[in-house]
Amino acid sequence: MNLRKWFFLFWTALLIGAVGSLITGLTMMLLNGEKTNGMADFMLYLLILFGSGIMISVYSQMGFFAYLILNYMGKGVFPKRGWQIVQIILTVLALLDVMFLRLFVGEGREPISDIVLGLIILAAAIVTAYVKVKQTNISALVPTLFFMIAVTAVETIGVLRIDSNAATIFIVVPLLMCNAYQMLILHKLVDPSDDQAVTGKVEQA
Repeated sequence: MNLRKWFFLFWTALLIGAVGSLITGLTMMLLNGEKTNGMADFMLYLLILFGSGIMISVYSQMGFFAYLILNYMGKGVFPKRGWQIVQIILTVLALLDVMFLRLFVGEGREPISDIVLGLIILAAAIVTAYVKVKQTNISALVPTLFFMIAVTAVETIGVLRIDSNAATIFIVVPLLMCNAYQMLILHKLVDPSDDQAVTGKVEQA
C-alpha cells in the first residue's frame, strides 16, 4: 500500500466532512429562518460547523477501517459466495432496522422520518454502488451496498438515540458524503498485486 495515498484519503475525507457539514448547517439555518447576532456569532457558527464536520469525518474513517478489517475477516471465515450472502442479509437487516425498529420500540412515534432516512441511505448507497461498479466491476456491488447501508446504519446509532430530525440530518449528510468518497477511492489506494492486503483483492473492495 502507498501510505502517501492513505494520507491523501485522510485529509481529503476531513475536507469533505467539513464542507458537507458547512453546507448542511447553513442550508438548515436558511430553511429554518434562523439568524445570528452579528458577524462574530456567524463566524463562530461557521467554525463550529467546520469542527463538527471534521469530527464526523474522523468517525466515518473509523467506520471505514473497521469495515476493512471486517471484510478481511469475513473473507477468511466464509467462502466467497457465502460472504456475499452474509453481507446481503446484514444489509437488509440494517436497512429495516433504521426504517422500522424505533417505530416498534418507541411510543407514539411517527414512522415517516425513519422511513425517509432509510430511503435516503438506500438512494445514496445505490448511486455510490452504480459509480463504483462503473469504475471497477460488478463484484464491487455487494460490498459497496453493505458498507453504505450497514456500516452507515451502525454509525448513525448514536444520533438516532437523540431522536431529533435536525441532528440526524446534520450528522447523516456529511457522513454519507465521507463514506461514499472513501468507498469510491478505495480501489485506487490498494496495490493490485497485494492480494494479501487488509482489503483483500481490489476487485472485491
